[in-house]
Amino acid sequence: MFDSEKLFKERLSGHIKELSRYLKYIFNGHLAVVIFFSIAALAYYYQQWLAQLPENFPTALVIGGAFGLLVSYSPVRTLLKAPDLVFLIAAEHKMKPYFRRTLIYSYLSQLYMLFLAAAAFGPLYLASYPEQSGRTYLTIVGLLLLFKAANLFANWWMLKIQDSRSRTIDQTARMLMNIAIFYFIIAGELFIAVVPTILFVIIFLYDYSLSRKASLNWELLIKKDESQMQAFYRVASMFVEVPHLRSKVKKRQWLVSLLTKNVSFANEKTYDYLYRIAFVRSGDYLGVYVRLIMIGLLFVALLPNMWFKIIFSILFLYLSLFQMMPLYRHHRTMVWLDLYPVGPADQKRAFIKWMHQLGWFQLIIFAVFALIVADLAVFALVSIGGAIFNMLFIRFYIKKKIT
Repeated sequence: MFDSEKLFKERLSGHIKELSRYLKYIFNGHLAVVIFFSIAALAYYYQQWLAQLPENFPTALVIGGAFGLLVSYSPVRTLLKAPDLVFLIAAEHKMKPYFRRTLIYSYLSQLYMLFLAAAAFGPLYLASYPEQSGRTYLTIVGLLLLFKAANLFANWWMLKIQDSRSRTIDQTARMLMNIAIFYFIIAGELFIAVVPTILFVIIFLYDYSLSRKASLNWELLIKKDESQMQAFYRVASMFVEVPHLRSKVKKRQWLVSLLTKNVSFANEKTYDYLYRIAFVRSGDYLGVYVRLIMIGLLFVALLPNMWFKIIFSILFLYLSLFQMMPLYRHHRTMVWLDLYPVGPADQKRAFIKWMHQLGWFQLIIFAVFALIVADLAVFALVSIGGAIFNMLFIRFYIKKKIT
């Protein structure tokens, strides 16, 4: 006899096991160091900034916008798989307990984002509105939890709607209402906040009425769940090999031609060419590299202390090189590469050379940016420290890891 509750327990157990399998690699010692330094630096300067908070700072807009976006983003994890479209669709009338539990799991698994945001914005709220008490802010956090649940239910109901345009319009309208509600609540305009709240309730009830006339959209549910899992796999692939990841290939023709135009057609240059086009077109190597550079530049620009600028420049240089290491084994499943007249020594040489080039390119960007936002001393220390780190890290860490 089909038991949907038992099915949910099995799916949840397998899902948690799959997540924990990769999370232990994501939150390893390397990332722990970066998180520690980042939190310490941000907390220190956040406290200093709050002590000199401008009177006209748009606190209501910042907190209201962040809270509104957080409650609007409420994806439903159904834990469905592609074969369910064949084997479970016949038992749809027995799946209510299953989907009830997936909604509870979806809600609980997203609460950490709300609590982190509430903890981060709490000091800003109390500094901007000293006449308000901590109890008032806790009430706002309670409303945050309530609207999170409401948006989760609304998203679930709209997943039954076939028209993607209707779903987009509905989600956009609710997002705007959420932002308006929390903006007016934070600003203390409770009477005005009633208006977007009523509009939100109307949309909420309308979504419910639509869902009662529609059946489950199994294909969409499976597609959404697979999309969320692939997003997690893409993050995990930065730290460990992920066999379930579906690699996306992008042409980026102009960038490929730019990076490969000076690579000769000699046999020993085979991997020089392959690593360049794999970096640009395959997986998310280029995206990770660019994002880490941008985040690193943001830290260098915002941190007022000279030594923090230098430390974070080198820290993000380390992160970029470390995240690019899986590129060495990117072609491991391509058996036809064994036919190439190229030895392992040429592959290692090409990879080390590419790591040096990526490291030096990022170091030049950080050093020039440090000269613009700081002074000549920071420029010199970032350049010298980054150059020494580049050589030592590649020689004594990366070379050993690929042998």
